[in-house]
Amino acid sequence: MLHLYTWTTPNGRKPAIMLEELGLPYTVHPVNIGKDEQFAPDFLAISPNNKIPALVDDAAPEGPLAVFESGAILTYLAETSGRFLAPSGPARFKALEWLHWQVGGLGPMLGQLGFFAVRSPEKAPLAIARFTAEADRLLGVMERRLAQTPYLAGEAYSIADIACYPWAVAATSFLKEPLADSLAGKPSLDRWLGAVGARPAVQKGMTVPAV
Repeated sequence: MLHLYTWTTPNGRKPAIMLEELGLPYTVHPVNIGKDEQFAPDFLAISPNNKIPALVDDAAPEGPLAVFESGAILTYLAETSGRFLAPSGPARFKALEWLHWQVGGLGPMLGQLGFFAVRSPEKAPLAIARFTAEADRLLGVMERRLAQTPYLAGEAYSIADIACYPWAVAATSFLKEPLADSLAGKPSLDRWLGAVGARPAVQKGMTVPAV
Protein backbone atom coordinates (compact mmCIF):
# COMPACT_ATOMS: atom_id res chain seq x y z
CA MET A 1 0.00 0.00 0.00
CA LEU A 2 1.08 3.55 -0.74
CA HIS A 3 0.67 6.15 2.00
CA LEU A 4 0.62 9.83 1.03
CA TYR A 5 1.30 12.42 3.71
CA THR A 6 0.17 15.75 2.34
CA TRP A 7 -1.70 19.00 2.74
CA THR A 8 -3.61 21.52 0.59
CA THR A 9 -0.62 23.26 -0.99
CA PRO A 10 0.70 23.19 -4.56
CA ASN A 11 3.53 20.86 -3.56
CA GLY A 12 1.08 18.69 -1.67
CA ARG A 13 -1.17 18.35 -4.72
CA LYS A 14 1.55 17.09 -7.06
CA PRO A 15 1.90 13.48 -5.83
CA ALA A 16 -1.87 13.19 -5.44
CA ILE A 17 -2.31 14.05 -9.11
CA MET A 18 0.34 11.51 -10.06
CA LEU A 19 -1.26 8.77 -7.99
CA GLU A 20 -4.64 9.51 -9.54
CA GLU A 21 -3.12 9.45 -13.03
CA LEU A 22 -1.61 6.05 -12.29
CA GLY A 23 -4.84 4.71 -10.80
CA LEU A 24 -2.97 3.30 -7.83
CA PRO A 25 -4.69 2.72 -4.50
CA TYR A 26 -3.28 4.91 -1.74
CA THR A 27 -4.12 6.09 1.74
CA VAL A 28 -4.12 9.80 2.46
CA HIS A 29 -2.69 11.07 5.74
CA PRO A 30 -3.44 14.80 6.08
CA VAL A 31 -0.65 16.76 7.75
CA ASN A 32 -2.10 20.12 8.80
CA ILE A 33 0.82 22.49 8.46
CA GLY A 34 -1.33 25.29 9.89
CA LYS A 35 -1.26 23.37 13.17
CA ASP A 36 2.45 22.47 12.87
CA GLU A 37 1.64 18.78 12.48
CA GLN A 38 4.68 18.47 10.20
CA PHE A 39 6.87 18.75 13.30
CA ALA A 40 5.41 15.68 14.99
CA PRO A 41 8.08 13.03 15.74
CA ASP A 42 6.25 10.36 13.74
CA PHE A 43 6.26 12.55 10.66
CA LEU A 44 9.88 13.56 11.16
CA ALA A 45 10.80 9.90 10.88
CA ILE A 46 9.28 9.91 7.39
CA SER A 47 10.25 13.39 6.22
CA PRO A 48 13.56 14.57 7.73
CA ASN A 49 12.98 18.14 6.50
CA ASN A 50 9.59 18.41 8.28
CA LYS A 51 7.92 19.27 4.98
CA ILE A 52 5.01 17.79 3.08
CA PRO A 53 4.52 15.83 0.91
CA ALA A 54 6.00 12.46 1.76
CA LEU A 55 5.24 8.99 0.44
CA VAL A 56 5.67 5.61 2.08
CA ASP A 57 5.63 2.54 -0.16
CA ASP A 58 4.99 -0.51 2.02
CA ALA A 59 5.56 -2.81 -0.96
CA ALA A 60 8.91 -1.51 -2.16
CA PRO A 61 11.20 -4.37 -3.32
CA GLU A 62 13.66 -4.00 -0.45
CA GLY A 63 11.08 -3.26 2.23
CA PRO A 64 9.01 -0.21 3.18
CA LEU A 65 10.48 2.93 1.65
CA ALA A 66 9.82 6.55 2.67
CA VAL A 67 10.38 9.24 0.04
CA PHE A 68 10.20 12.96 0.78
CA GLU A 69 10.40 15.97 -1.58
CA SER A 70 7.69 16.25 -4.23
CA GLY A 71 10.07 16.03 -7.18
CA ALA A 72 11.62 12.85 -5.82
CA ILE A 73 8.17 11.36 -5.22
CA LEU A 74 7.08 12.09 -8.80
CA THR A 75 10.28 10.57 -10.14
CA TYR A 76 9.92 7.50 -7.92
CA LEU A 77 6.35 6.89 -9.02
CA ALA A 78 7.26 7.45 -12.67
CA GLU A 79 10.19 5.05 -12.46
CA THR A 80 8.28 2.31 -10.66
CA SER A 81 5.23 2.56 -12.92
CA GLY A 82 6.97 3.22 -16.22
CA ARG A 83 4.65 6.12 -16.98
CA PHE A 84 4.87 9.90 -17.47
CA LEU A 85 8.69 9.85 -17.78
CA ALA A 86 10.44 8.45 -20.82
CA PRO A 87 12.90 5.65 -19.97
CA SER A 88 15.73 7.27 -21.91
CA GLY A 89 16.62 9.85 -24.51
CA PRO A 90 15.81 13.53 -25.01
CA ALA A 91 12.19 13.25 -23.84
CA ARG A 92 13.35 11.93 -20.47
CA PHE A 93 15.82 14.73 -19.90
CA LYS A 94 13.41 17.43 -21.06
CA ALA A 95 10.90 16.20 -18.47
CA LEU A 96 13.58 16.19 -15.77
CA GLU A 97 14.74 19.66 -16.83
CA TRP A 98 11.29 21.14 -16.37
CA LEU A 99 10.64 19.17 -13.20
CA HIS A 100 13.79 20.62 -11.63
CA TRP A 101 12.95 24.05 -13.04
CA GLN A 102 9.72 23.96 -11.09
CA VAL A 103 11.33 22.64 -7.92
CA GLY A 104 14.17 25.17 -8.01
CA GLY A 105 12.43 28.17 -9.50
CA LEU A 106 8.69 28.40 -10.06
CA GLY A 107 7.67 26.92 -6.70
CA PRO A 108 10.07 28.84 -4.44
CA MET A 109 9.53 32.17 -6.17
CA LEU A 110 5.74 31.92 -6.17
CA GLY A 111 5.87 30.71 -2.58
CA GLN A 112 7.88 33.75 -1.49
CA LEU A 113 5.57 36.06 -3.42
CA GLY A 114 2.59 34.48 -1.71
CA PHE A 115 4.10 35.15 1.69
CA PHE A 116 5.15 38.75 1.14
CA ALA A 117 2.25 39.90 -1.06
CA VAL A 118 -0.66 37.93 0.43
CA ARG A 119 -0.08 36.20 3.76
CA SER A 120 2.22 38.59 5.57
CA PRO A 121 0.34 41.16 7.71
CA GLU A 122 3.19 43.61 7.14
CA LYS A 123 3.97 44.40 3.53
CA ALA A 124 7.56 44.75 2.36
CA PRO A 125 7.47 46.63 -0.97
CA LEU A 126 11.02 45.73 -1.98
CA ALA A 127 10.43 42.01 -1.43
CA ILE A 128 7.08 42.12 -3.22
CA ALA A 129 8.65 43.90 -6.19
CA ARG A 130 11.54 41.42 -6.28
CA PHE A 131 9.41 38.29 -6.24
CA THR A 132 6.76 39.74 -8.57
CA ALA A 133 9.46 40.46 -11.14
CA GLU A 134 10.90 36.96 -10.84
CA ALA A 135 7.45 35.36 -11.02
CA ASP A 136 6.76 37.41 -14.15
CA ARG A 137 10.01 36.19 -15.69
CA LEU A 138 9.27 32.55 -14.89
CA LEU A 139 5.75 32.72 -16.28
CA GLY A 140 7.29 34.18 -19.41
CA VAL A 141 9.63 31.20 -19.61
CA MET A 142 6.61 28.89 -19.44
CA GLU A 143 4.76 30.87 -22.08
CA ARG A 144 7.66 30.69 -24.53
CA ARG A 145 8.12 26.97 -24.00
CA LEU A 146 4.43 26.19 -24.35
CA ALA A 147 4.25 28.24 -27.54
CA GLN A 148 6.66 25.68 -29.01
CA THR A 149 5.33 22.39 -27.61
CA PRO A 150 1.98 21.06 -26.32
CA TYR A 151 3.49 20.11 -22.97
CA LEU A 152 6.55 21.23 -21.07
CA ALA A 153 8.68 18.21 -21.97
CA GLY A 154 7.47 18.16 -25.59
CA GLU A 155 4.69 16.24 -27.24
CA ALA A 156 3.76 14.07 -24.25
CA TYR A 157 2.22 14.91 -20.88
CA SER A 158 4.73 14.14 -18.15
CA ILE A 159 5.73 14.61 -14.53
CA ALA A 160 6.94 18.07 -15.56
CA ASP A 161 3.35 19.14 -16.23
CA ILE A 162 2.15 17.46 -13.04
CA ALA A 163 4.77 19.39 -11.06
CA CYS A 164 4.03 22.77 -12.61
CA TYR A 165 0.25 22.65 -12.82
CA PRO A 166 -0.65 23.25 -9.14
CA TRP A 167 1.76 26.19 -8.99
CA ALA A 168 0.37 27.68 -12.19
CA VAL A 169 -3.11 27.37 -10.71
CA ALA A 170 -1.88 29.17 -7.59
CA ALA A 171 -0.54 31.94 -9.81
CA THR A 172 -3.97 32.38 -11.40
CA SER A 173 -5.93 32.18 -8.14
CA PHE A 174 -4.18 32.84 -4.83
CA LEU A 175 -1.67 35.16 -6.54
CA LYS A 176 -4.02 36.56 -9.15
CA GLU A 177 -3.88 40.12 -7.81
CA PRO A 178 -0.11 40.65 -7.68
CA LEU A 179 0.35 38.73 -10.95
CA ALA A 180 -2.51 40.26 -12.92
CA ASP A 181 -0.20 41.98 -15.40
CA SER A 182 2.04 38.92 -15.71
CA LEU A 183 -0.88 36.64 -16.51
CA ALA A 184 -2.29 38.87 -19.23
CA GLY A 185 -1.50 37.93 -22.80
CA LYS A 186 -0.22 34.40 -22.24
CA PRO A 187 -2.37 32.31 -24.61
CA SER A 188 -0.06 29.28 -24.57
CA LEU A 189 -0.09 29.12 -20.78
CA ASP A 190 -3.89 29.47 -20.84
CA ARG A 191 -4.16 26.67 -23.40
CA TRP A 192 -1.94 24.38 -21.33
CA LEU A 193 -3.83 25.14 -18.11
CA GLY A 194 -7.06 24.19 -19.85
CA ALA A 195 -5.67 20.98 -21.30
CA VAL A 196 -4.05 19.76 -18.09
CA GLY A 197 -6.95 20.93 -15.94
CA ALA A 198 -9.43 18.97 -18.06
CA ARG A 199 -7.83 15.65 -17.11
CA PRO A 200 -10.04 13.78 -14.61
CA ALA A 201 -7.04 12.63 -12.56
CA VAL A 202 -5.82 16.20 -12.25
CA GLN A 203 -9.24 17.36 -11.11
CA LYS A 204 -9.36 14.61 -8.49
CA GLY A 205 -5.79 15.12 -7.32
CA MET A 206 -6.40 18.83 -6.81
CA THR A 207 -8.98 17.96 -4.12
CA VAL A 208 -6.59 15.77 -2.05
CA PRO A 209 -6.63 15.90 0.87
CA ALA A 210 -10.31 16.64 1.30
CA VAL A 211 -10.50 18.84 4.38
